[in-house]
Amino acid sequence: MGVFTFEDETTSPVAPATLYKALVTDADNVIPKAVDAFRSVENVEGNGGPGTIKKITFLEDGETKFVLHKIEAIDEANLGYSYSVVGGDGLPDTVEKITFECKLAAGANGGSAGKLTVKYQTKGDAQPNQDDLKIGKAKSDALFKAVEAYLLAHPDYN
Repeated sequence: MGVFTFEDETTSPVAPATLYKALVTDADNVIPKAVDAFRSVENVEGNGGPGTIKKITFLEDGETKFVLHKIEAIDEANLGYSYSVVGGDGLPDTVEKITFECKLAAGANGGSAGKLTVKYQTKGDAQPNQDDLKIGKAKSDALFKAVEAYLLAHPDYN
């Protein structure tokens, strides 16, 4: 199994605690409101803490698809969160799992600075497909910006 790591950073005008709440602790409610393509989020296993597996159902290209999302770690005190895509339509055949480690911190003008580390754990000696990487990054960026836009449009959210 190979492990390929990629890092990305982003900023947001939304305060880190608010953004963290929307992306992590209240994600099951906020993300379907912020992203039209999301249909449902349901716990398949666990109570919402580390080890919990969620089935996220979404619409893509007119088809209903899903991913299985496993919570690896939650660090509310330090605004950190880690989860893995462990199954479903969002996982290429050559990949065992994709782990996302997210950390938010205070940014400029009361906003947030975010750091994302993505680890692709491939099957055998497979290399990540560059097109899959680009598509994955674009989807991740779009999700983040959609939640940010939702929060900016709903300033009473807290």
